[in-house]
Amino acid sequence: MSTYSILKTSALGELLLVAEAAHLTGVYFHGSPHAPSVAADWVRDDRQVVLKQAREELRAYLRGERTGFSVPCDCPGTRFQKQVWSQIAAIPRGATITYTELAWRAGAPEAIRAAATATGRNPLSIIVPCHRVVGKDGSLRGYAGGLGRKQRLLQLEGKQE
Repeated sequence: MSTYSILKTSALGELLLVAEAAHLTGVYFHGSPHAPSVAADWVRDDRQVVLKQAREELRAYLRGERTGFSVPCDCPGTRFQKQVWSQIAAIPRGATITYTELAWRAGAPEAIRAAATATGRNPLSIIVPCHRVVGKDGSLRGYAGGLGRKQRLLQLEGKQE
């Protein structure tokens, strides 16, 4: 059974947090293209342990008090998507890499577009920091939460002015 919670932030708007049992399975920006709608069988539970931990960690991150996350996560994806997400999770706070570099790190140097597509399907926004992946020339490229949010997250991390 899925449980969910809403985290309202001043910097990024509303975030939909989704959990299955003991794992966080989604962090979605309200209104983003890949955000699921709350299903009829989902239960809102702001006291659910994983959702509470995720809210606390995300708030601390947005205040600049936290650089990483320890909330247990698990989400469905193909082997390639999970490899891409794993490589994104390894990008340090305040650093960026290109989609080309991401494809290389994921073991598929020729699959730049596939790596970009997997990045766009990341169900754990912010926790798996896909905002740290940029275009070949260092410019901001697609982000499920919108380029404005991507820029704000990078500014928060001290990467962009």
